[in-house]
Amino acid sequence: MSYYGYRPYVPVARRRARAHREMGKLRKKGVAVQPVEIDGRTIARTFWGKAWCDHLESFSDFANRLPRGRTYVRNGSVCHLAISPGKVEAIVSGSELYKLKVRIDPLPKGTWRGICARCAGKIGSLLGLLAGRLSDDVLSVVTDRRKGLFPLPGEIHFRCNCPDWALMCKHVAAVMYGVGHRLDTRPELLFALRRVDHRELISTEGSVEAVVKGRGSASGRKTLRADQIGDVFGIDLDDGDTQPPPAPSRTAAAKAARKQAPSRPRRRANQDRQHADKPRSPRKGPPSRFTGKSVARLRNKLDMSVPEFAKRLGVSPASVYRWESTAGPLRLHTRTRELLAALKGQRPPRRTGRRGRA
Repeated sequence: MSYYGYRPYVPVARRRARAHREMGKLRKKGVAVQPVEIDGRTIARTFWGKAWCDHLESFSDFANRLPRGRTYVRNGSVCHLAISPGKVEAIVSGSELYKLKVRIDPLPKGTWRGICARCAGKIGSLLGLLAGRLSDDVLSVVTDRRKGLFPLPGEIHFRCNCPDWALMCKHVAAVMYGVGHRLDTRPELLFALRRVDHRELISTEGSVEAVVKGRGSASGRKTLRADQIGDVFGIDLDDGDTQPPPAPSRTAAAKAARKQAPSRPRRRANQDRQHADKPRSPRKGPPSRFTGKSVARLRNKLDMSVPEFAKRLGVSPASVYRWESTAGPLRLHTRTRELLAALKGQRPPRRTGRRGRA
């Protein structure tokens, strides 16, 4: 122990070597060690990682400790970082190896419902959500400083066994930046930390099914039956439930054919004359059957969002979501199948990008 009670400085190389030995011991014991390894000085490179770090730096509560945390995470001092629902567990190498626990409060249900309502119909796909390909409106909702997805300082609780008396020590700051780096490769962990399901931002299937089956809402109010939805809202919701008209019986069909058919010699002469006049044209079959996977592939091929794709087909976005989540062949209206077949024959849009000159 040095003067005034401060611990002696330990070089980074010595800290790394000691941390490497200790992590090796943990691996031998069967512990899945997950170190934070940063290439260069950039901690986060994708939308979700950058948004997490920017959110942390926007609060003056953390301003005095974050710079030291950036230094620690860049030099590889975060030896282990595991994220689970509502909790982060980590090991950081300092003068010794310190164990940390960070607990984050769940996102309030009212805030989450508000986010889902404001993002309804504006997120095209789950991949687009996790990749950060979002419109400006959605970005402003999820990154809102007070009512967005990221936690406020009062919702973050941490504990470190180091002797630092500060509310947020440099080891905790390094772990918080390590979370931002981890969100670069696994952005779904942010939703796990806030204990919400990210699929609810793009899925309306649950509410649609409740209305179709005639169940009441959670508040006890009455809901419309499936045969009333199309009349009220003008949406194509019952594509999968439409039944073809019943076919006539064999006896009735045979009698009608005998009444309308000409005599055999006359019919044969007519057939010979038709064959002599023009060649036989290929018979047109019904439009091809579509599955949920084929509809999703077609939409991705045309590079359309769900609302754009639904508008081209003249249906609601809820119908497209339901189709893509259905296994097996879809039962669609003839007009819808014809429009899908026409879209299937279109070429995908050409992607252009700027290329530098050689």
